[in-house]
Amino acid sequence: MKKLAVVIFLLNICYSLNSFASPEIMPNMVHEKVLKNGLKILVKEDRRAPVMVSQIWYKVGASYEHDGITGLSHVLEHMMFQGTENLDPGEFSKIIAENGGRENAFTGADYTAYFQTMEASRLEVSMKLEAERMQHLNLQDKEFVKELQVVMEERRLRTEDKPQGQTYEYFKALAYTSSPYRNPIIGWMQDLEDMTIEDLSVWYKRWYSPNNATLVVVGDIQYETVFELAEKYFGDIPAAQFKPVKKRLEVPQLGIRRAVVIQPAKVPYLLMGYKTPVLNSVEDDGDIYALEMLSGILSGGSSARLPSNLVRGSQIASSVSAGYDMNARLPTLFLFDGTPAAGTDVDALESAILEQVVLLQNNLVEDKELKRIKAQVIASSVYEKDSNFYQAMQLGMLETVGLSWKRGDEYVEKIKLVTAEQVRDVANKYLIKDHLTVVHMLLKEVSDEK
Repeated sequence: MKKLAVVIFLLNICYSLNSFASPEIMPNMVHEKVLKNGLKILVKEDRRAPVMVSQIWYKVGASYEHDGITGLSHVLEHMMFQGTENLDPGEFSKIIAENGGRENAFTGADYTAYFQTMEASRLEVSMKLEAERMQHLNLQDKEFVKELQVVMEERRLRTEDKPQGQTYEYFKALAYTSSPYRNPIIGWMQDLEDMTIEDLSVWYKRWYSPNNATLVVVGDIQYETVFELAEKYFGDIPAAQFKPVKKRLEVPQLGIRRAVVIQPAKVPYLLMGYKTPVLNSVEDDGDIYALEMLSGILSGGSSARLPSNLVRGSQIASSVSAGYDMNARLPTLFLFDGTPAAGTDVDALESAILEQVVLLQNNLVEDKELKRIKAQVIASSVYEKDSNFYQAMQLGMLETVGLSWKRGDEYVEKIKLVTAEQVRDVANKYLIKDHLTVVHMLLKEVSDEK
């Protein structure tokens, strides 16, 4: 299973969704079908190499959990490799390897996804195995105890033993009050310790069904063949009855939130985040694309403002970044993180970042800079077409968070329409103190001397 980093918000940046085809091309490239049991199938033919990637996305992740059961989605992801009624523990992975393929899985806040990358003629192998574990998972006590210990150790390595990871976890718990994004994807340690195999069984039966899943296949395949195989292996799996997911929206923030975290680290660290909407939470998406552009202006490559002005210019930071995930299922944060350069501190770095925000609030971005950032964003969306995996990931993620894969078709054109005035306006509207959370990670040695 893919080990999920909880270090900083860069994970969200890696998973942020840029469009990958022009509006003129996309409708002819993606084929869609919904089976009678509700399974949605998306197929994109790409014949540049005789390979394919098959992904199945379930609409469940850490943001579906509540206090006391955090980490369930991630532990269940591990258990999905540990045996079904017709496969022994580990046999799923063994069969994929014997067919020359690679497989893995990942859990996020809003989804759990499983994938195989194989030679195109092996698609049926992938389909058969995924259908098997969608309906016939065999949860065994011995394997549960083992995998739960694996997850706990993963948490220790990536959170408890990582100062920045632990700080980021604390930061999210402070920034959010009622949003489920306040909980870590891997779960709180106490919840992991209290987890039972019965908890997993209930979670599996509740969420793992065809009408809560999207199958995405990209590569050197015929879409008709994919539809036929999907009907053959998934068509008889019964749909589940779902209760509507309760809205768990974040309550309005009424003022700046600050905290200090003391860690036995080598360098201090800064995290800042402003509450911001996402595509899912607005009717008029103009602000969302302007925020996306704002992120690019601040942190879109080595020539962006933060690295240019704070790392190479004033040399206040040894590293600094900004990021925004416009495609989250729920309202999220516009984030900054950074490490001060030697001889400076987090206070100076925070002030320097805020100065950059004020500049954007008071001054229009010059046309030359705006065009350069737009070109970079569009180029990035084109480069992603080189990977079958990321093409499939973009389709699956958009569909799973409730946006529809077709929204990817709009990305490039809407980025092109963003104006300098819109960038200035969203900086004034959203990057305000009442929406801000700040956490300073200071060094334990320094704090002991005070």
